[in-house]
Amino acid sequence: MDLRQLRYFVAVAEELHFGRAAERLHIVQPAVSQQVRRLERSLGVALFLRTTRSVVLSEAGQRFLPHARAVLSAADRAADSVAEFRDLRLLRLGTSEGLGDRLDLLLGSFARLAPSVSLELVHAPTAQRLERVRDGSLDATIVRGSWPSSGLDFTPLWMDEVWVALPASHPLAASTEVTFASLASLPVRLSPPSRNRPLFDLVVSCCRSAGFEPVLGRDFTTAQDTLGTLGFGRPHWTVFYRAHANLLPVPGVVFRPLRDPTPRMQTYLATPSERRVTPEVVSLIEAARTIEAG
Repeated sequence: MDLRQLRYFVAVAEELHFGRAAERLHIVQPAVSQQVRRLERSLGVALFLRTTRSVVLSEAGQRFLPHARAVLSAADRAADSVAEFRDLRLLRLGTSEGLGDRLDLLLGSFARLAPSVSLELVHAPTAQRLERVRDGSLDATIVRGSWPSSGLDFTPLWMDEVWVALPASHPLAASTEVTFASLASLPVRLSPPSRNRPLFDLVVSCCRSAGFEPVLGRDFTTAQDTLGTLGFGRPHWTVFYRAHANLLPVPGVVFRPLRDPTPRMQTYLATPSERRVTPEVVSLIEAARTIEAG
């Protein structure tokens, strides 16, 4: 067993609800369920009695709970005893292209909640940022969509709308919204699955829901290069997150909301599973919630 499993167990024992415990711990519910089951396997007993409607402590769980609390309390006291020797004033946060005004709002909200903490922003491909969170060279990173989760916890931050980018000269540009079905005959430029599997899968899934298989054009390279060619030559389309599109006024290109279906991507904060979530990271999560609520 490890301290993380004990923390998850105590949270579920006090909430008697895996969803509420996950919200309290700032992580996703499957991670809580997985770690509690691992703890039960390591102990060889069931700590909870689960039904489709309720979760209650088993007799073994009731006996184990005060000991788990005592271990966690001792661990917290041990950590607090050396707090004055730690530098908790720096948060190393991984970011990515395309966060747009979401990142501006997040940083502003974080500065108000934690004015004494310095932020170091690190830009790198998603896979590299996730590995750096695992090895401890980053405290956390913002990611969109689902990625391999070994050694990581993912806290939901916000949902991002995905918009279409079209040549301003195309007839669809006159619409205030664009349906997926109306794009069926046009090639689409997307980042390949090797670079951005979640967004590729989301767009392809939406196209199929609208009744067609997308015509894949050249790969999406960079925002600047892709938008630079969008208004010229053979008409095509691509997608941008709304928060990014708001910062990209490009001559000859328009951005429009999509519907039927409406694509949205979950954004997460990835943190290491094996290390305690720091107060700085908790403040960052709270900052994200304030801008989502707003």
